[in-house]
Amino acid sequence: IDTVRDLVTRNRQLLHDDAEIRNRNWGPPMSYAANLGRDRIILMLRELGANDLERALGRATLQGRLETAKILHAMLGNPPPPRDALGGPAYTLNVTGTEFLFDAGARVYDDNGRILAPVDVVLFSDSRRPASKHRILEIYAEHGLRLPDTPPMALHRGRIDLLEEHLRRDPDLLRRPFTHAEIFPPEFGCGPYVDTQGTPLDGTTLLHMCVDFDELDIAKWLLDRGMDPDVKAAIDAEGFGGHTALFGGVVSYAHFWVNFDRYGPGRPDDAAFARLLLHAGANPKARASLRREVQYDDKHFIHEHRDATPLTWGQQFPYKLLVSQRAMQLVGDTPPAHC
Repeated sequence: IDTVRDLVTRNRQLLHDDAEIRNRNWGPPMSYAANLGRDRIILMLRELGANDLERALGRATLQGRLETAKILHAMLGNPPPPRDALGGPAYTLNVTGTEFLFDAGARVYDDNGRILAPVDVVLFSDSRRPASKHRILEIYAEHGLRLPDTPPMALHRGRIDLLEEHLRRDPDLLRRPFTHAEIFPPEFGCGPYVDTQGTPLDGTTLLHMCVDFDELDIAKWLLDRGMDPDVKAAIDAEGFGGHTALFGGVVSYAHFWVNFDRYGPGRPDDAAFARLLLHAGANPKARASLRREVQYDDKHFIHEHRDATPLTWGQQFPYKLLVSQRAMQLVGDTPPAHC
């Protein structure tokens, strides 16, 4: 705190400049301190004239820094949260930040009935923390948000009880493919393109969705109910699709946080879904043609791979942060069940 005080006292402009050298969105020093939960530094900077209170509060709720958020909210006079306040903790899937904002007066609908709850941000988030995702969607529902009664939404919510009811009503549920719009409902602002997916999800089954959304318990439930581990995605008019869930076991957004080590060691590369599917009898030599829109490092292009296997799909996929090396090893070493 003494070092920070000395720096900003000697150069008051630092109170308002971005605290990071790179052009990120953490903001000036007080917002950066809120992101890290440095309450004493926040109080000191405020005394010196820092005025980025709204931005700092947004960073505190995004990270679930509850005590920090309370301090900043009091500094602002305890106002109702702005319309877009829920977006930060929705992106990070932070339950604490979401709960704080509702306690402070956040709403799921405005006075005209327009949806304020950022369901699209929750569904498109690059985070893969299923329990937190489930809880945030339930918090929205508890505050009056009407979520569609569909199998994909039941999966997003982690509601096996609802999936049981859907299966009772629809015996073909375990074979049924779902469109992009069914997985990402447009009524919640979900657009046609989502970058935070690995193997394409449009036209896939609940088992495919489980792999990319890291829903291991639901995947086990589906297999226990008799779902074919080699159930195929739909094939479009140009011949793309038809892939099994094992392709996602190799290339999935769930692997991003395994491979991403900027903030320290990630999760272990245990290839849990590849193991589960192979144990259930999935064919490691299955073939399909896939097309995936890819955007990373300021590049945007279409990656196509005809006649791929799960192994070659992983080998040729351009965004390696989504590829499980352990899963590639497993599918490369495992002969087909019929052999």
